Amino acid sequence: MSLSKKMLRDIKINKTQFIAIFLMAFLGIFAYTGIYAEYYGLVQTSDGFYTDTNMADAWIYNTDFDNASLDKFNGFTTQNDRQEVIQSQADLESNPDITLHFIEKGTISKFYATEGEDFNPNDDSGVWLDTRFAEARDLKVGDKIAFEFDNRTITKQIKGLGYSPEYIYEVSPSSLTPDFNEMGFAYLSAKAYPEDLKYNTLLVKYDMSGSDFEAKMSSIDYLSITKKEDQLSVSKFADEMAQHKMIGDVFPIVFILVTFLTLLTTMNRIVAHQRTQIGILKAVGFKDSSIILHYLSYSFWPVLAGAILGLITGPMIIPQMFYPSMKTNYSMPSWNPGFDMSFLYIAGLMVVLSVLVTYLSCRRISKENPANTLRPKPPNASSKTIIEKSRFWNRLSFNMRWNWRDARRNRFRALMAIVGVMGCVALLIAAFGMNDSMAELKSWEYDDIVHYESKLLLSSQANPMELYYVLNETNGSFIMQQSIEIKANDVEDTVTLLASNNTDLISYTDSNRNPIDIGEGVVSISTKLADKFNLTIGDEIRWHIVGEDDWVTSKIGQIHAEPISQGLIMSPDTLKDQGLNFTPTNIITDEKFGENFDSIKSVTTIDKMKESWDQMTTSVMMMVYVVTFVAGALAILVLYNLGILSFTEMEREIATLKVLGFKTNTLRKLLLTQNIIFTSIGFILGIPLGFYFMTLMMNAAGDLLYYVPTLTLGNIVLSAAITFAIAIGVNLMFSDKIKDLNMVEALKDVE
Repeated sequence: MSLSKKMLRDIKINKTQFIAIFLMAFLGIFAYTGIYAEYYGLVQTSDGFYTDTNMADAWIYNTDFDNASLDKFNGFTTQNDRQEVIQSQADLESNPDITLHFIEKGTISKFYATEGEDFNPNDDSGVWLDTRFAEARDLKVGDKIAFEFDNRTITKQIKGLGYSPEYIYEVSPSSLTPDFNEMGFAYLSAKAYPEDLKYNTLLVKYDMSGSDFEAKMSSIDYLSITKKEDQLSVSKFADEMAQHKMIGDVFPIVFILVTFLTLLTTMNRIVAHQRTQIGILKAVGFKDSSIILHYLSYSFWPVLAGAILGLITGPMIIPQMFYPSMKTNYSMPSWNPGFDMSFLYIAGLMVVLSVLVTYLSCRRISKENPANTLRPKPPNASSKTIIEKSRFWNRLSFNMRWNWRDARRNRFRALMAIVGVMGCVALLIAAFGMNDSMAELKSWEYDDIVHYESKLLLSSQANPMELYYVLNETNGSFIMQQSIEIKANDVEDTVTLLASNNTDLISYTDSNRNPIDIGEGVVSISTKLADKFNLTIGDEIRWHIVGEDDWVTSKIGQIHAEPISQGLIMSPDTLKDQGLNFTPTNIITDEKFGENFDSIKSVTTIDKMKESWDQMTTSVMMMVYVVTFVAGALAILVLYNLGILSFTEMEREIATLKVLGFKTNTLRKLLLTQNIIFTSIGFILGIPLGFYFMTLMMNAAGDLLYYVPTLTLGNIVLSAAITFAIAIGVNLMFSDKIKDLNMVEALKDVE
C-alpha cells in the first residue's frame, strides 16, 4: 500500500512525463488499429460481398457461346459453375453509358439488391439497376426506363436497385473518377432479350489454379479471358487496399518503436533520480522483487491505459475519416471497420515490452546493496579521444567541448535523441513527399502532356458529317482510346490504347518529363507497363482490342512515360499497319465547347479533369494530413521527454557552472547547442529513411498511376522548419528551470 501511494505521488510529481508516455502509447495503438481497421474493413467487407454474391473466378468472352462450345466446359466445370450472359452497351436520354447484363440463371456474380425485389431471372418485364446511377439520375423503384442498343429499344420497369460485385469500381468515360450520372449497369432476365440468344460472356467458377484453368481452356475457342484477380474492379480495389496496408505497415511501427525508446529514457531518468529513495527502501527491509514490481507499475498502468484507449478509439475514428472519399470512387452496400486479433496482440505486446524496458532500467540498481544505493551514482568516466588530444580540440569553444564530453558520457541518451528525431523526420518527409509527388503527377499530366481545353466523347451512333463539322468548328483532332488486352512474357493485363494524329494538343514525355516524339510506324509502351512485362525496345507483344477477335503482334519501338494512363501509343496509320481500323472515340480541342449535338455524348473540360484528379487523390491526401499531424505530435513528445532527461542528468553540472559564475543565458545556450546538434544528426539521417518510406507507399499505389518519388527542396525545408521549431521551442521551456535551479540541493549529494 505504501509503495502504491509512492507511485501515485511520483506520477503526480512527474505528471508531464507520464502523460507523454500515455499519449505515446495511445497514439501508437490508435494509429495502428485505426489504419488497419480501415484496411481490414475493406478486405472483410469486400470478401463478404464477393462471397454473398458468388463472385465469378473468370470471365470468358466470345462473339457467341453455342451449345457445342459450352459442352467443351463439361470436363472441368459443371453447369452450376458457369453462367451465360449477354453483355451489351446501351444509351439512355442524355446519352449516358449503361452496361446491360442479360442473365440466364443469376447464380454467379449475383445482383445485390438493396431496394425493391431480388433479381428474378424469370421476370422479362423488369430491370435491376445500379443504385449509384439511379441516385444520380433520380430514378426509383417502379419507374420505367428505355434502353437503346444495337439499333433496338426496350422499355422495362425498375424492379430493384442495388450493387454488383463486378462494379465496385467503374471506369468513367469522361473523368478519372466515376461519374454515375453518365454510366452504370443493369441486370435483366435473358428472356427480356429481344432476339435470339447469343451469349457473348461466360462466367465460371473453378477449383484449380489459374494456370491450370488456362491450360484447360487451351482446347476451347474464345476471344479473351479475364481472371478474377485481373478484373478491373477487383484489381483496382485490391491496389487501393494494398496502399492503405503499406501505410499501415510503415507508419505505426515507427511510432511504437519511438514510444519504447522514449519510455526507456524516461524510466532511466526516474530510477536515477530516485536512487537514494531506492536505497532507503532497501535499508528498511523492502525486498528487491517488491521494488522492481513497484517501478514496473510506473510504465504498466500508463501504457495499459493508452493501449486500451487506442484500441477503442482507433477503429472508431480513423476509418470514418477515409470512408467518405472511398465511397466517392467505389461502390459497396456497406462500409464497416474491420477487426483482427493482431490489434490485441500488438496492444498486449506493447504493454509487455514496456514492462521489459522498465525492468532493464531498474535491474542494476536492484542488485546493489543498500549502502551503495544510498550514495549518488558517480558520473560516467571517459578517457580522452583522438579529437581531444589534437590541436583542433583547443580551437573549439567551451560550449562545443562541454557538449562533446557530455554526449560521450551519456551515449544512450544521445542515441535516443537522434533516433527519436530521425523517426519524426522520416514520417514528415514521407508525408510531404507524397503530397509533392501527387502535385508533380498533376502538373506532369495537365501542364506537360495535356494541352487541350475540352475533350468530347463521341456517341457510338455518331453521324460522320456532324463529327467533321464539329472537328472543323473547334479546330480539334480525333483520337481513339480503347481498352486492350496485352500479353508478353507470360504476363497479361488490360490497359489503354491511344491512337492520335500528330497534334500539338497532346505531348509525349519520358520519365524525366522531357518531350519526345513517337514517329510513324512506332509502337510505344508506357514505362510502368514495360517494367511490369519486363520489356525493352525491340521486344514483341501480342494484343487485341477488348471486344474484337483480331490479335496483333507488335514490336516495341519506343518507351514513353505517362503518369495516369498505362498502355500503348501509336499513330492512326501505325494502327492501320497493324491491320486494325482507326475508330475515333473523342475529339480534343483547345476551345471551350458548349453546343449540343446528338453525336457528342459528353464534354469534359480541363478544369473538370483537374477536379476529378483532386477527388481521386482525396484519400491519399487525408493520409498525408494524418501522418503530418501525428509526426508533429511525436516530435513534441520525444523532444520534450529528452529535454527533461537531459536537464535532469546535467542538473549537477549546470549547478556547478552557475556557482563558477556562468550566466543563465550561457547555460541555456549549452542546452540549446546540444539539442540542435542531436536534432541535426537525426534530421539528416531521417531524410533517406523518409524517402524510403515514401517509395514503399508509392509503389503500393497499383498499376494505373506511374509515380516518380519526388524529394523537393521545399519538402526538406518545411520538414526542417517543423522539426527545429519544435526542438527550439522545447528548449525554451527549460529556461525557467535553469533560472530557478536550487544549487545547494543539486550539489549537496556529492560527497
